[in-house]
Parts: sequence; structure tokens; C-alpha cells
Amino acid sequence: MSEALLWGAVAAAPLFLGALLSLARRWPPRLLGIVLGFGAGALMASIAFELVEEGLSLAGPIPLVAGLAVGALSYYVADRIIDARTAASANASGMPLAVGALLDGIPEQLVLGIGLASGEGVSVALVVAILVSNLPESIGSASDLLESGMKKGRMLGLWAAVAVVCTLATVAGFAIADAVGPDFRAAVDGFAAGALLVMLVDSMVPEAQSKAKESTGLFTVLGFTVAAGLSLAS
Repeated sequence: MSEALLWGAVAAAPLFLGALLSLARRWPPRLLGIVLGFGAGALMASIAFELVEEGLSLAGPIPLVAGLAVGALSYYVADRIIDARTAASANASGMPLAVGALLDGIPEQLVLGIGLASGEGVSVALVVAILVSNLPESIGSASDLLESGMKKGRMLGLWAAVAVVCTLATVAGFAIADAVGPDFRAAVDGFAAGALLVMLVDSMVPEAQSKAKESTGLFTVLGFTVAAGLSLAS
């Protein structure tokens, strides 16, 4: 259990670290767009080479596709609720990325905990891949939240809560490992992939494009290349 807590904290740490980095300096819009584009590419690689590929190898397409549908709908509904509650406020900017990080992080780290309980190791390449994908996401969201007027303490509290919940998901996965099978793990992978895909199309890529303009595509491919290489190395 202590091992699951340790690796859960390591995997979730980039989420809070990105929030701290957003306070360390003012991120110019173009640089922030480049960071978001890189992160979007890294998340695309995570979907393709970790979540979908692993889900298919575990239990085939049916549990994976079911998880994809539920994950996509969950993010869509959560995002609509946030939009409705913040329609009269500018503080909505950055929240979709935070919701995406939560809906991705919980199932992803749940699977990590199950893998640890099953005796699977955690490679350095995998940890770096998580850092590469999560860090830009949290920097972009935290910077947008500060720009929209959210207080620093509240923003840090939000991302600390996301990181803690994701860490606890690893512990939960470790605890329930004996009670779940490959179908459950494949569905969880699909859930994370579905939530991420909707978040990327609806929020992260448009945000990057609006800030970095013509550089977005180049840095998205760069992020995909780096994360894909790390995923394959793991």
C-alpha cells in the first residue's frame, strides 16, 4: 500500500507543480499556447500508446469502447455544468482543463494502482511520460484561471485537490486489484481516453491555437513524438 501511495504521489505531482510554475513567472500568451500545444500532443500519444493499446490487449474492443463512450459523456456533461454555473463570470477559463485532468487522472492512476498490486513494475520512462503530458495541462489551466481573476490561494487549492484525489485513486486501485479483472481495467482505460479526447477537441487544442497561432501544429507534433517515444520505451 505504501508503494502505491508513493507512486501515486509521484504521478500526480506534476499537476500541482504546474500550478506552482504558473505563479513563478508570467507566461506570455504565445509561450502558453506552445506549452498547451505540446501538452495536447503528449496527451494524444498517451491515448494512442497507453490507454487504447493497453485496453485492447487486456480485454478486446467491447469494454474499451464502452469506457470510451462513458468517459466522453462524463466530460461533456461535467463541462456543460461548469459552463452553466460560470456563464456570468470570467472565472470559467481554465476550468475545462482541470476537469479533464481529474477525469483522466483518476482512471489512469486507478489502473496504475491495480498494476502495482499485480506485481507490474513502474518504469522511469512511464513516469517521465506522465510528467510530459500532465505538466503543460496544469500550467495552461492554472495560468488561465489566474488571468481570469481567480485568487492564487484558491487556484493552488484546486490543483492540490486534483493531485490528492488522483494520488488516492492509485491507492484505491491497489486495494481493489484482487476484485477486478481485465474487463474492468480495459473499461477504465477507455474512460480516461474518452474524457481526454473530448477535452482535447473542445478545450485544449482551441486554447493552444488561439494563443500560439501557426506554431500550434508544430509543437503538438513535437509533444506527440516525445511522449510516444517515452511510452514505447516503457
